Amino acid sequence: MQKNDKLERRPRRRVLIVDDEIIDRQLLKAIVSRKYEVLCAESGEEALETIRSQPLSLVLLDLIMPGMNGYEVLRAIRKDPALRQLPVIVLTAEKDAEVETLRLGATDFIPKPFYMPEVILARIDRSIELAEDKLIISGAETDPLTGLYKQDFFLHYARQLDRFEPDLPMDAVVLNVNRFHLVNELYGRAFGDSLLREIGSILRRLVQGTPGLAGRTASDTFVLYLPHREDYEASLLAPLAAAGGAPGRARATVRVGIYPLAAKSADLEQRLDRANLACSRLRGNYATACAYYDTSTHEEELREERLISGMETALQERQFRVFYQPKYLIQGSRPVLASAEALIRWFHPERGMIPPASFIPLFEQNGLISRLDHYVWREVAEQIRAWKDRYDFSVPVSVNVSRVDLFDPGLEDTLREVLDACGLEPSEYLLEITESSYTDHAEQLVETVRRLRALGFQVEMDDFGTGYSSLNMLTALPIDTLKLDMGFIRNIASSPKDLRMVELMLDLAKFLAVPVVAEGVETEEQYRLLKNAGCELIQGYYFSRPVPPEEFALLIEKELKERESDAQNGADQTGRNESC
Repeated sequence: MQKNDKLERRPRRRVLIVDDEIIDRQLLKAIVSRKYEVLCAESGEEALETIRSQPLSLVLLDLIMPGMNGYEVLRAIRKDPALRQLPVIVLTAEKDAEVETLRLGATDFIPKPFYMPEVILARIDRSIELAEDKLIISGAETDPLTGLYKQDFFLHYARQLDRFEPDLPMDAVVLNVNRFHLVNELYGRAFGDSLLREIGSILRRLVQGTPGLAGRTASDTFVLYLPHREDYEASLLAPLAAAGGAPGRARATVRVGIYPLAAKSADLEQRLDRANLACSRLRGNYATACAYYDTSTHEEELREERLISGMETALQERQFRVFYQPKYLIQGSRPVLASAEALIRWFHPERGMIPPASFIPLFEQNGLISRLDHYVWREVAEQIRAWKDRYDFSVPVSVNVSRVDLFDPGLEDTLREVLDACGLEPSEYLLEITESSYTDHAEQLVETVRRLRALGFQVEMDDFGTGYSSLNMLTALPIDTLKLDMGFIRNIASSPKDLRMVELMLDLAKFLAVPVVAEGVETEEQYRLLKNAGCELIQGYYFSRPVPPEEFALLIEKELKERESDAQNGADQTGRNESC
């Protein structure tokens, strides 16, 4: 009883009758109003006005009318995305009109003259039911913001396309918005949503008129599967480059990975993964927006997979070795060994020495970098302890703390355990954090760094000048040392502008009372210029390349001898002064 009452209280669906003949309108209204609320229109123009202003469940449309006829109304409905899902039953006495109106989007026909009211109501019921079911399915399969297919439906329809068009050459494309989380933070969610809608509109236009498909698989990731084409520069990249701008705002940028002529021998997901791999290689590269997956990319993918799969064995067999590059204080009468930086090298049993640039970015992408960092931390702590025991001399060493480590809630405990195991103090262990780390989730990272400094650790900002720090941000960052990127040092001997830039950075650091380490110093002239400019610490090939522990021990011995000599010279000078 309650269920029936509830059904009766539900608002009745609304049907629009469009017919210029008053008798036909009244007759249909008498039939349809038994079950539905009825509106009427006498012309095509009036019909469109009503359709656009009233929520409707169905339209009963006469074809032959003065002014705008039924065909024109159908065309207008079909062109409007907001109206396209509205079911239309055509009222006609012409059999020849059926095919054309079907092509224009009509869902059914009611022949004139009208007869059998129950049949008319049954046709209306069925058309509304099918339209509502279609709308429910459409809502489940498409992203409400962009109108593109959701991931599961995109994959389903793409597989169907492969099944029915096995010989059609296809491209797999993945598109990602660069640093989209920052777009939302800087300009607001509404701007971010408008950007996504604009990208969705561009992708829909690209696949329109083709068997191709467009989907949105994550908040800032889009996919395309479409017949092969050569004009991506004009058809996709140019419209995307023009998208995402607003007055007074920086333009959002995208990166696009394309797997052209995607091999159908591979799974659909694998083809999209290859496009995504090409896309991911553009991360941080703003010089180009597009990359293609090809044979060389495939070979690189295999090489990277071998590195990833070989990491655990490399850790167990100690294939990773820590090298040390010294840092020297240069403002005294002679350069003084002050500390060192730990740098990792991979000595592979088959491939020989693998440079860090080949595996560190890879491990950073997939989270393995934390495993490597922990390995380095233990190795360095043990080495500091060994030098301390052998020479009674402590050499502070800086180790890298990656972004992944900074989000680890157990970071402080892990570092404390490493030091306690070797009987070291935090002052003997320097922590390097890249400048770019501070730009993502800055507040959380700053709080982590504050806690580390409170424990006694000194924190160095590595690669200063290569990221996105503003001067305002720099004044708020809790750091103990700035490491000036080697790119600023390279040309200071030949470029007055580069030298002036370095001098300005040193003046800024002096104002902030933060010492600076200049990286990449290779020549006597660079050394002299930096010393005269007030730089306190230098690191680079001018003093030493990164060396294994046994060679670094020679630098310690040299430093101890020079200190002994300095002490002796000081004693001799004191004796001469007293004799005078």
